[in-house]
Amino acid sequence: MNIRLEHVSKHFKNTVAVDDLSVVIEEGMLICLLGPSGCGKSTTLSMVAGLEPPTQGEIYFGDRPMAHIPVEDRDIGMVFQNYALYPHMTVLENIMFPLKMRRVPRAQRRQRAEEMGEMLQLTELLRRKPGQLSGGQQQRVAIARALVKEPQILLLDEPFSNLDARLRIELREDIRALQKKLGITTVFVTHDQEEAMSISDRILLMRDGRVQQYATPEEMYRRPTNQFTAGFLGNPPINFVPCTYDGEIVTVEGAPDWRLPLDRLRPCREGIAGKAVLGIRPEDLYVAERGFCTAAITAIQPLGKEVYLKLAAGPHQLTACLSWDHDYRVGEELPLAVKQLHLFPARPEEGGGAHGL
Repeated sequence: MNIRLEHVSKHFKNTVAVDDLSVVIEEGMLICLLGPSGCGKSTTLSMVAGLEPPTQGEIYFGDRPMAHIPVEDRDIGMVFQNYALYPHMTVLENIMFPLKMRRVPRAQRRQRAEEMGEMLQLTELLRRKPGQLSGGQQQRVAIARALVKEPQILLLDEPFSNLDARLRIELREDIRALQKKLGITTVFVTHDQEEAMSISDRILLMRDGRVQQYATPEEMYRRPTNQFTAGFLGNPPINFVPCTYDGEIVTVEGAPDWRLPLDRLRPCREGIAGKAVLGIRPEDLYVAERGFCTAAITAIQPLGKEVYLKLAAGPHQLTACLSWDHDYRVGEELPLAVKQLHLFPARPEEGGGAHGL
C-alpha cells in the first residue's frame, strides 16, 4: 500500500505545524521522518494515522482518500515511545488483543500471536507479564501487537527513544529485517540521524513544517540540497566556511591563499553567485604533502580507530576526522587536502514542500 500526501497542512491556532507537504511513500518502503523537535514530523505521522485531521490537503492510501476516515478503519499498526501494554495481561494476551477486538476465533488468534512472538524472539516470554520484562522486550511486544493483525501500513513514533544505545541498535536492526520480510509500508519518526541513516529506504527531512529534502540516505548525505540538510546530517558536523563564488573561483573570506581543488566542488544548485558558504565534511579532510591550506591542531579527541582534530586554519576553525595512524600533538601544523567540497548560497534555503510527486 503506498501513501500519498498532497498539499497537506496542519494549523494549530497561530502555529503552522505542517506547511504544504506533498510526498509519495512507495509500497513496501521504510521511510524516516527526520528533523529537530518541533519540525512537524510527529504531526505528519498523526495525520497519516488519523489521530489529527489535516487543515488542508488530502492523504491517500493507494487511491483511497483518508483525511476523514477514522483511525480504526485505516488498517494500520502503530507503535509509540510509550509501550502502552496492558499490565494485567500476559505477553501472549497483549499480542492477541487486537485480534480479540476483531472477533478472530481464539485458536486462530493464539496461533497468529505465537507466530508473531517467534518472529520477534518472544517465545520464551509469552507467559510473563509486562512488568517482568526489560524495556527492549516490552517494545518487542508492542511491535508484535501492532503487526499481528497484519496491517497494510506500520507507523512508529520514536519507538526506541527510551532504550539505551546498544539496545536501540539491536532493535532497529530487527525492525528493519522484519519490515523487509513482511514487505509492509512503514513510516518511522525519529530525531536521531544515525537511526534514520541506518534503516531507511528514504528520509524525509523536515524543518519548521516544511520539507528540506526527500531522498535516499546516501543521496541526502552526499548531495544535500541546502545548508540545513548538510548541517543536520553528519557526526561530527560539517564545517561551514564563508566565501564568495563567481561561477569559477571560490575565495574564502580571510584566507584568499587557500588553493581549493575546484574539480571537487559540488554546488547544491545551479546559479550560485556572490556570497556563498563552503561545506567541508570532517571525513573529507586528510593530510597530504601539498594541501589547500595549513592548519594548526588546537584540540584532540581520540575515538578508538579514529581521532577528531580541532584545527585553526587562518581565521577559520575546522574539524577533521582522521585515522589514528599518527601521534598528533596540539600545536602541530598539518597540510590539509580535501576529497569533496559542497557549495551553498550564503542565505540558507528554507526548502520546498513538493517532493517525490
